[in-house]
Amino acid sequence: MTFSDIGLLILRIVVGLTMAGHGAQKAFGWWKGSGRAGWYAVMVRMGFRPANAWGLVSIGAELVGGILFAIGLLTPVAAMALIGQSVVIIFKAHWSRGFWGRDGGYEFPLSLVAGVVAIIGTGAGALSLDSALGLDYSVVVRAALLAIGVLGGGAAILVSRVAPAASSTEASR
Repeated sequence: MTFSDIGLLILRIVVGLTMAGHGAQKAFGWWKGSGRAGWYAVMVRMGFRPANAWGLVSIGAELVGGILFAIGLLTPVAAMALIGQSVVIIFKAHWSRGFWGRDGGYEFPLSLVAGVVAIIGTGAGALSLDSALGLDYSVVVRAALLAIGVLGGGAAILVSRVAPAASSTEASR
């Protein structure tokens, strides 16, 4: 164990639990969150159809991906989910508002995804469950999962642009 491993642990815990907390807000309404029904309504407004399915994907990416990332288990897979979710968050929800968070911009989600990319680039470190279990991911695997995360997030955005408009029944859910 090195001082770098402690730094990676801190980064994983802070970024992972922050993302998991956002997922818990969406899933359970904790910490003044919207809960599932409120989150599904947001998904409808953003153009994702079916909103419930995309909402569950979003919640799972943040909640499960964040927890796995924090504990350092299947870290590149968790990072892939968090990167995909972050691409959607940045470009679908915050991009039009500019950079600064005070204006609802993408400053905060960009900072979180930068931490995720840093970890996928360096590895989870010795203080992770991956290390304890002897799971070692090659640079090629980590780079491929990073690319899949970016492309998956981009594909989700494109799908939301071509999806049909919500029916009055779906919009009321």
